[in-house]
Amino acid sequence: MSTISMLRRGVTHLGLDVSKNSIAVGILHPSGEAVDVEKIFADEESVRRLIGRFPNPRALRACYEAGPTGYELYRLLERLGVPCDVVAPSLIPTAPGDKVKTDRRDARRLARLHRAGELVTIRVPTPAEEGVRDLCRARKVAIADRRRCRQRLSSFLLRHAEVYRGGSSWTVRHEQWLAARHFEDPAVARAFAFYRAEIIARDATVEAMEAELRPWFGHDLFADAVSRLGAYRGVDQLGALVLAAEVCDWRRFSSAGVFMGFSGLTPSEYSSGERTRRGHITHAGNVHVRTQLVESAWAYRHNPALTVGIRRRQDGLDPQTCARAWAAQQRLCQRFKALAARKDSTNTVITAVARELAGFVWAEMIA
Repeated sequence: MSTISMLRRGVTHLGLDVSKNSIAVGILHPSGEAVDVEKIFADEESVRRLIGRFPNPRALRACYEAGPTGYELYRLLERLGVPCDVVAPSLIPTAPGDKVKTDRRDARRLARLHRAGELVTIRVPTPAEEGVRDLCRARKVAIADRRRCRQRLSSFLLRHAEVYRGGSSWTVRHEQWLAARHFEDPAVARAFAFYRAEIIARDATVEAMEAELRPWFGHDLFADAVSRLGAYRGVDQLGALVLAAEVCDWRRFSSAGVFMGFSGLTPSEYSSGERTRRGHITHAGNVHVRTQLVESAWAYRHNPALTVGIRRRQDGLDPQTCARAWAAQQRLCQRFKALAARKDSTNTVITAVARELAGFVWAEMIA
């Protein structure tokens, strides 16, 4: 008998296909290959009854896919003494010809793959980490809502031949220009007031969320990451908190390339035989990390410089961190300029710089 078989002897594997109202449970006993499947209601009482049927919870190994149902099931199983893994859905092996997907089949497959050790697990955040992550994501949603409101107002003004040509929009000067607009038709004037009120409300929401997030800059969970990541150009304290809350444990990535893959910034590849073809980035992984890195990459379109904001964020930091941040800035600014001279698409340039920035911030956080 192999070592792996001896280690798994006596262990029952539970493959859980979780949805809003039900959980399909695939039960793979240690003595057999057939997976028994049953369905239970998706609530705490039903899960407790299921686990209570087994004499030794520590002899169970459960797993389910990460998804919209979150991590409450994982935490419940841990409280019940059942080791549980949350697995990455996009990395679950699938047969090319398997085109049938049902809850029962998924539960069977999860149980078998879990016993075989073929599933890739993710790190489950603590409740405090998840709370800050949720607040960061809520801020992102609020910013997107505000952007849509601004676009609606701009479209409204364009329809009425009111075009701002005084420079950048949504500045103090632009707000003064908006306040001076008047419309003779009362219905049009009311519509204009409605659009402006929407934007004012969204501004207040974003400001309130950012005020809620600021105390977390110095919290023990995130203070080190926020200060070190904030030393890099394009990564302010809010951006650093987003990266820290989404990643949490940087050392779970064995290399910069693995972290780039996690952020979905690596190119896809379709190669066979003598032909090698690379395509667009995979977009697999954490969209919030990817978005933040892309936003930060725009800062490298200018020449290297230690601005007032960067100096303020670097004040009191380890000189080695500051030196690494300066080396990254010199490299990425040069990279941006070189790529911009060769590429027609600015998005391609930004993506390439964001991918290299991902490598720099990973290296910083494991230094």
